Amino acid sequence: MLNIIWIAFFLIAFAVALFKLIVLGDQMVFSQLMEAMFELAKTAFEISLGLTGILALWLGIMKIGERSGFVDLLTRGLTPLFQRLMPEIPRHHPALGSMVMNISANALGLDNAATPLGIKAMKELQALNPLKDTASNAQILFLVINTSAVTLFPVTIFTYRAQMGAANPTDVFIPILLATYMSTLIGLLTVAWVQKINLLDRVVLAYLGGFTLLVVGLLAYFASLSQEAMLNQSAFISNLILFSLVVIFISAAALKRVNAYEAFIDGAKEGFETAVRIIPYLVAMLVAIGVFRASGALELIFDGLRSLVLGMGLDDRFIDAMPTALMKPFSGSGARAMMVDTMQAYGADSFAGRLASIVQGSTETTFYVLAVYFGAVGIRNIRHAVGCGLAADFAGIIAAITVAYWFFG
Repeated sequence: MLNIIWIAFFLIAFAVALFKLIVLGDQMVFSQLMEAMFELAKTAFEISLGLTGILALWLGIMKIGERSGFVDLLTRGLTPLFQRLMPEIPRHHPALGSMVMNISANALGLDNAATPLGIKAMKELQALNPLKDTASNAQILFLVINTSAVTLFPVTIFTYRAQMGAANPTDVFIPILLATYMSTLIGLLTVAWVQKINLLDRVVLAYLGGFTLLVVGLLAYFASLSQEAMLNQSAFISNLILFSLVVIFISAAALKRVNAYEAFIDGAKEGFETAVRIIPYLVAMLVAIGVFRASGALELIFDGLRSLVLGMGLDDRFIDAMPTALMKPFSGSGARAMMVDTMQAYGADSFAGRLASIVQGSTETTFYVLAVYFGAVGIRNIRHAVGCGLAADFAGIIAAITVAYWFFG
């Protein structure tokens, strides 16, 4: 699937560029394509370079938590759920701890922490995978949950909105929660349908009901705060939880007389090796995306979508925010740039500006996560991972548009 997608990006970009050259006489188009290729190759390396220190840090900390036994303790609460969703994973396997930590980091909006934890989980799952070049059911379910994970504290989005002059930067908080929760739910349901997972199991229903109540409770709490207090509290709680976990891991290691320093070094070595391994995968994916964008194919898609919407007699205001939506599955930084550009063009408090912010917080970057996580373990046959991940993305975008009209009309 990745091979087909990758080739399609280049072929479509070439066809559009050739059309511009022959019909429009645009002799600069191929220069722009080559410039995009070199620029995105450089960007891919810079991303990998930036991840090196972060991967070394967090995989080192995870190794401490693993050897101290705390991660095992933390995962016991979710073990019944994961055993029913991923029956091929043995009870108390290290992959369970890494997945729990990754999902928690995503929920807190801690992207830098979530990525190395997710890679760690994928490597643990790979150890159980009998077909090393083919994604297992557990790996696909984990990836889809990761790319559609609920984000409880989208602090980065609040910060950008504040910088762009929004009167109430956090007024998109509740819409983002609703959209991202719908994305996660649809992602889980889609994978369950393909893999024939029984979601009517009493234990699964109990967990899903509990998570729903938790989300509703958080919504009620933050909705009761002022805009400034909401932003401050979300940032404070995120950082407090993260650093507290680091201290707890180290303290648990000391109590159990585990050499925390050596554990950290061993984990950090794994982080460095992983960062080097993902460079080719990132270069391949980001260069293809850059060429597709530079050719003008993305712009043609938007023009066609607007004509279709207007032809149906529908409101077309949401299309102004669609660059963020279409870029989001491919590139987090690209989608972030699209969001900022939308707010610059239409205003942070415009319908398009708010919708772009909601879309940015509704899902993760499916193709980026897929390239990094599967690339870190050498998987080439990704089976239904893309389809299920894009289903979650589509649900998140539709939910974002719906709640944007609901809240901001």
